[in-house]
Amino acid sequence: MSNEKSRDALGEAAIPQRNNPAVDVSSGSPLDMVLWVIALILLVGAMMVNQYLPAYWAPANDIWVRVGVILACIVAAFGLLYATHQGKGFIRLLKDARIELRRVTWPTKQETVSTSWQVLVVVVITSIVLWCFDYILGWLIKFIIG
Repeated sequence: MSNEKSRDALGEAAIPQRNNPAVDVSSGSPLDMVLWVIALILLVGAMMVNQYLPAYWAPANDIWVRVGVILACIVAAFGLLYATHQGKGFIRLLKDARIELRRVTWPTKQETVSTSWQVLVVVVITSIVLWCFDYILGWLIKFIIG
């Protein structure tokens, strides 16, 4: 599609179109690498806080202090990841996915129930056929071996 605006499934809102958002994501900078390393260090640190922090910092003996430190590490790590080109590209992907979900024509309840029953019947029939093959092959092997 071009840069024209199309309408969602209900025709209510204009949906902006982008030509190639992947081009923006691939153009990272050296700062991105530093941010990724710091974010990974923060995430690993968040996993290790509960075990190691109380030995080095007395207030960390309280569970709520440890929970706060863990949440602070996770929030800081995600904030740093958002600051990278890849993070901004991921947020753009989520926004575009939300826009695409508005375009989806979802099945009705009756269609969903009907399809679910069809799948269940096919699974039961297939399992019975496979059980029959297994039983017959087991019987043949017993007959041959003795």
